[in-house]
Amino acid sequence: MKPDDEEKGAPPSEHGAHPEPPPASPEDGRSPAVPEPGRDMTVARRRFLARVSVGVGGCMGLAVGAPLVGFVAAPLFGTVPHEWRPVGKVKDFRVGETTAVIFMDASPLPWAGVTAKTAAWLRRLNASTFVAFAVNCAHLGCPVRWLPDAQLFMCPCHGGVYYADGSVAAGPPPHGLSQYKTRIQGDDVEIHTAPIPID
Repeated sequence: MKPDDEEKGAPPSEHGAHPEPPPASPEDGRSPAVPEPGRDMTVARRRFLARVSVGVGGCMGLAVGAPLVGFVAAPLFGTVPHEWRPVGKVKDFRVGETTAVIFMDASPLPWAGVTAKTAAWLRRLNASTFVAFAVNCAHLGCPVRWLPDAQLFMCPCHGGVYYADGSVAAGPPPHGLSQYKTRIQGDDVEIHTAPIPID
């Protein structure tokens, strides 16, 4: 190869091959690559659909989560209602006897039906004094039964036993039966409804 030819040609690479020519530029008279028609529109549409999907998913999550949060948080801020409920006439209860009475819960839900009713064991101590025990065992809340012959309350779930005054006689209960307040209003005996603590 002549020296003049070497000056005109590009310098060879390390392996003796010439490098690829540079990309076309407007200066050399060749036009640059043209993007495919509609490509930008397709990308924009995909981004739009992705954002719409995220937005709809967020709205659905909010619609489902808000009632759950309200259900959990409402008891923390709401006040528990307390109401006096009549459970019978004074003349219907004998001194020394323990009787099951049924009354409406203080805050029944519209769809609660019969479950809105609750019960208590009412014992007449004398002519003007009544005591009302919760039917729920102080252990895990199972309903206790009154055994008139033994003069004991018995829990069928775990063997809890209570004396007639509600104190613990045997078994796992940590304390005696919870009590409701009672009063005589005219000829009626009334119970003051309230949440019953269960350990």
